[in-house]
Parts: sequence; structure tokens; C-alpha cells
Amino acid sequence: MKKKKKTISKKPVQKVQLKKPSNAEAEKAVRTLISFVGEDPDREGLLDTPKRVVKAYQDWYGGYNQDPKEVLNKTFSEIHGYDEIIMLKDIRVESHCEHHMAPFIGSAHVAYLPNKRVVGISKLARITRIFSKRMQVQEKLTAEIANCLQEVLKPRGVAVVIEAQHECMTTRGINEPGISMVTSQLLGKFRTDASTRKEFYSMIKQGSILKKV
Repeated sequence: MKKKKKTISKKPVQKVQLKKPSNAEAEKAVRTLISFVGEDPDREGLLDTPKRVVKAYQDWYGGYNQDPKEVLNKTFSEIHGYDEIIMLKDIRVESHCEHHMAPFIGSAHVAYLPNKRVVGISKLARITRIFSKRMQVQEKLTAEIANCLQEVLKPRGVAVVIEAQHECMTTRGINEPGISMVTSQLLGKFRTDASTRKEFYSMIKQGSILKKV
């Protein structure tokens, strides 16, 4: 006689609301790290360093205080039937890896196929910046940008490619400067249609037409 398998009910995972430390608490933590590396936090040159570091963190991780979806709320429908690729190339990416909190710096290429509506081009750079100013791995950053565009704009397709150098590899660990990591996320027609995908990658490779004018 076969034993019945027990069914385990999965409870939804609840997000824990963490209490954000005060500036004073954060500055105290920086002082601890200064001592940890063998320095004197009371040395003249380091007295104001904790305040400077906390202020820098507020800038580097400012993306947690912004909603990228709100940035994409305003769209335009007067596009006179335009339905080809819209791309913003070479968007500066400055982010921090969640494994070592070390910077990774590079460029993003963001494109979409409009579905009767478009968004202001600066918004593509803005949402890239918002997501970049958070702690994550490059793979997650690439997916977040693409998924946000797809969810809000509902275009016929989205494509995002990011190439960046990671200081956790170039300044420590394996110590290999000059190498970069490339990630991509293709949604909709960019994933299913080979010719659209080929056009997207071709647009990344080709030089700026402005330089030829």
C-alpha cells in the first residue's frame, strides 16, 4: 500500500521592516571600520571622515528613496505611427555589488519597441540611474531595468545590455584589471524575433552618426 505524500503548505514570505539607523549610529559604525583597518579615528585627518562617508552613502544608495515606475508614468501618444526601435546608448552606470559593496562601473544600452506610446528619452537614463544607486549584482540590475520598462510601458519588447568593470575583481581577490562583465535581458519581440534582436545588437556596435556629420 502506497503512502500518501504529505502536502506542505507554503506561507507567503513577509518582508521584514528594518529600522533604519540614525546618522550618528552610521557614523559610529564607520569609526569602528577605521579602527578595524588599523587607523586612529581621532587622528586630525580622519575626524570628519565618518560624516563624509555617511553623506557619500546617502548619494551612492539614493535609489532606495525613489520609485522608478513613477518616472515612467508620463507618456506621449503623438508619434505618427512610429513603431521601430528606440534606444538610449552608453548610459553611465555606477553601482555597488552586494557581495563586497565594491563599485562596478560601466555603460548600459536600453531599448524598447513602442506600442502606440513613448516615454521621454531622459526617463530611460533616469530609471537606469535609480536602479544603479542600490546594492545588487549586475544580473539583477539588468533584469530590474528591463522588467520595469516592460511592466509600466507595456511595449512590444525591451532590451537591456550592461557592460561594467567590477572593483571586487580588479582591486582585490583575483586582481585582474581591464576585464569587464556583460549582461543582457531581452523581453518580447527582442527575445522571439531574430531580426529585431540582430538590429538591436547592430545599433550597439555601430558608431554615433553625429560624429559623421
